[in-house]
Amino acid sequence: MSEKQDAGDLGSILGVFAHPDDEAYLAGALMARAVDAGRRVSLVTATRGELGFPADDPRPIERRMAIRETELECCLEVLGVAEHVWLDYPDGGCADVPVEEPVARLLPILEEVQPDTVLTFGPDGGTYHADHIATGRWATLACRAAARPPSLLYAANTPEWLERFLSVIDAGDVMMSAEAPITTPIDELAVRFVADDGLVDRKLAALLCQASQTERIVQQAGVEEYRELLRAEYYRAPTADDWPA
Repeated sequence: MSEKQDAGDLGSILGVFAHPDDEAYLAGALMARAVDAGRRVSLVTATRGELGFPADDPRPIERRMAIRETELECCLEVLGVAEHVWLDYPDGGCADVPVEEPVARLLPILEEVQPDTVLTFGPDGGTYHADHIATGRWATLACRAAARPPSLLYAANTPEWLERFLSVIDAGDVMMSAEAPITTPIDELAVRFVADDGLVDRKLAALLCQASQTERIVQQAGVEEYRELLRAEYYRAPTADDWPA
């Protein structure tokens, strides 16, 4: 692990995530740090997150989309991220999209942005969400095919962080499978960035913008514990077992 990565210096960043709020949870502090350092930071979001509401929510899909859009706009303004692209795939339907299509759409974005680092999901999607897994695969294949391949990193959790998280958050609210989440020992991470108080407060504010997704979790954990859970952002490098060519 380089000292720069450990300090959160990833150069210019392109985040490729599935739903509004993924970016803030997994990379909010890293993106804000990069913005503050004058780096280019861009984001691709695969869906508008229209299914991220209780099953009995009476609002139509279009209204839910509008809520998520407004929340993400607020979040990105707090983080200072000005470049954002929606892929507009259906929430819950990314795995059904022929992989060639989103990869073809990501390639010109990579060519235009020329990021030093792409941040995305690994093959477990973090929570086993099929949209997360599909989005990470698209980003991986696009990076492999790029004329100037960037450094590719997958969001990760350590066993210690996950234990703390699950001690205050109901796993059923975030995990899409009963299978135990995959973790990475801290000494095997490529990035183990710990945000200072200013950055973690900014990340917290960005996530509170997305109240439709965070309100219940904040109530479960309490705002102070929730804030501390946001402090660390961990990433690992791909391995030969991740989506073999």
